[in-house]
Amino acid sequence: MLRCKALVLQLGSFSLCADVSFAQGQATALIGPSGAGKSTLLAAIAGFLMPASGQLMWDDNDLMGTAPGTRPISMLFQDNNLFPHLSAAQNVGLGLRPNLRLDRGDEAKVAAALADVGLDGFADRRPAALSGGQQSRVALARVLVANRPIVLLDEPFEALGPALKDDMLDLVKSKLVAAGKTVIMVTHDPANARRIADMAAVVAEGEVTAPVATDALFDKPPAALKAYLG
Repeated sequence: MLRCKALVLQLGSFSLCADVSFAQGQATALIGPSGAGKSTLLAAIAGFLMPASGQLMWDDNDLMGTAPGTRPISMLFQDNNLFPHLSAAQNVGLGLRPNLRLDRGDEAKVAAALADVGLDGFADRRPAALSGGQQSRVALARVLVANRPIVLLDEPFEALGPALKDDMLDLVKSKLVAAGKTVIMVTHDPANARRIADMAAVVAEGEVTAPVATDALFDKPPAALKAYLG
């Protein structure tokens, strides 16, 4: 279980409090107005932002003093975070070995991940030769091979058309959630949350609410979420 214990995040005059838990083997959606702190929370969990106070626990391990690269976390960013000088296969391979010294078994995993996201035959293409949607799928393939227990999704599929976005969300559910990963997804769209998230939490007014069943949250939204959804 991933636990934010009385976690306080501060950026200038902005402050966000999180005292919540995210269960293993479940997808949790974070929803709320723009600027409320959803991406900020993911940044703190990933290690890119140091909390002002509180603890971040994975099982019995305190992650607060752990560098981002050594945390048990994979993250998909809105901009995909691909290296332009590397091929699609090499960008995926970074999820296995940062030095890219891949053996045949590793190369087979990379090829399988690219096939899973519909990019079989695109291994040698660099990001500039890929569409935005294809770049998103390369980034997802990298997470698929990384095999880390926590996966953070910061709206990585918003550049995709509706059908392809649904395909990628379904792949997250079938490949990551089904494998027992702890998946936390930032979204502005209730339909995305309902599609793959077991639980959902509202981020608004400086607070992260405790996750509850997704359908229950949207069927009877609290005041802050109701105001956001309109």
